[in-house]
Order: sequence, then structure tokens, then C-alpha cells
Amino acid sequence: MFPGGLNPRQMKQMMKRMGIKTEEIDASIVIIHGSEKEIVIENPEVMKMIVQGQEIFNITGGKAREQEVEAAIEIEEGDVEMVAEQADVSKEEAKKALEESKGDIAAAIMKLKG
Repeated sequence: MFPGGLNPRQMKQMMKRMGIKTEEIDASIVIIHGSEKEIVIENPEVMKMIVQGQEIFNITGGKAREQEVEAAIEIEEGDVEMVAEQADVSKEEAKKALEESKGDIAAAIMKLKG
């Protein structure tokens, strides 16, 4: 039941008169990506509303969980060559050390020399 004792049909008619368009979206999962974490909502009910040209998405129900996001690390070829040269190892070993140290050149060299 909606506020004011309106049933869903009455609410939809009222919103239509106010120029609000609604559309139910069939979704099995919604993922909200953040810079450090993401929110995963399983079995949601998703409603899209268009109000004055703006799209609004309303997500309700479902089971939500948060999870950490690991940023992808880009290893440049120049860094690999520098680490390989400084640590006197192959490029493959240098690249692996850079990946393990999350791109930290000094830490990769220390790991390989240590």
C-alpha cells in the first residue's frame, strides 16, 4: 500500500498525470562500482522513472553485499627493464616482482635482491 491509502494502480495513474513515466526493469543483479568497494545487490526490484527529462533508478529488495575492489595495476615496459637491469634478473622475474609489489619499483628491486 502506498502513502495516503493509494493502491499501486492509482499511484501509477497519478504519476502519469504529473508527467512521471515509470518502467519496471527485469534485473537479476545490480552492481554499484565505487573507487574502493562495490555493492552487489542480488534479486533486486528495479524501477526506472523519468522526471523532467532526468532518469531515476530505484532499487529495492534483494540481498546486498559489499566487496573490496582491487585496482588494476599497469606495469610499463620501461619499469620492467629498469628492475631487471638493477636486480640482474630476467624481464619475466622483474615483471612478476613488480606485480607482487603493486608497481612499486624500489620494493620490486629490494625483493629480488634481498
